Amino acid sequence: MQSKAKHTLNRPIVVGKIGAPYGVKGWLKLFPSTEDKEAIFDYMPWYLRSKGQLKLAEVDEWKWHGQDLIVKLKSIDDRDIAHLLTNAEVVIEETDLPLLDDGEYYWKDLINCRVSTEAGYDMGVVTELMETGSNDVLVVRANLNDAFGAKERLIPYLDETVIKSVDIVAKNIIVDWDPSF
Repeated sequence: MQSKAKHTLNRPIVVGKIGAPYGVKGWLKLFPSTEDKEAIFDYMPWYLRSKGQLKLAEVDEWKWHGQDLIVKLKSIDDRDIAHLLTNAEVVIEETDLPLLDDGEYYWKDLINCRVSTEAGYDMGVVTELMETGSNDVLVVRANLNDAFGAKERLIPYLDETVIKSVDIVAKNIIVDWDPSF
């Protein structure tokens, strides 16, 4: 791992997190936040963000260990040094994300989109997305004077059933969802 030069990223995107050391030779557990766990290795270069600092990290090798991934970073050869990286975020520059086909988008593109019902009721703004196993969920911060007194709504991301349309350019999502729920 290179640490001599300080790094800054214009638009950092978190794609995973480093876990505890695995073994005594510097291997680390890796927790990708990519839909396909192995896809995290398609996003390079990696930077590790810990305590407000970014350091360039080079993957030496990786492998599956049961249901989890473990990774060996260059120049990390012992458990004590690896331990210092526990909980570091794996970050890339947004411009290093692969280009998507028309009509596709990343989760990050849904953040700050306004959510409205088909009838035009303004449900609020997407603040985050959650993965629940069965389907993803939009976390929507309701407007201050929401007619139903909601502060936050959890709306399942079910294409065509609940999510009727997504306009990334206009930052607008239309849903078929009861605003009182």
